[in-house]
Amino acid sequence: MVKLLLAPLVVFVMLALWVSVQWFYARFQTRHPQLGPFRRNDGGCSCGQGQCSSNGVQ
Repeated sequence: MVKLLLAPLVVFVMLALWVSVQWFYARFQTRHPQLGPFRRNDGGCSCGQGQCSSNGVQ
């Protein structure tokens, strides 16, 4: 019974940690823009709005 109650709690805690790390990363990047672009989670990169070439030239 304890395992049945503990499993959803563990999943929720892991999800909350994941969201908080993403939030802190975005907040840190907005305070320190000189360190580079914020990496989005949509599969693209930030250098060319999702259209990066292999040699860096657009």
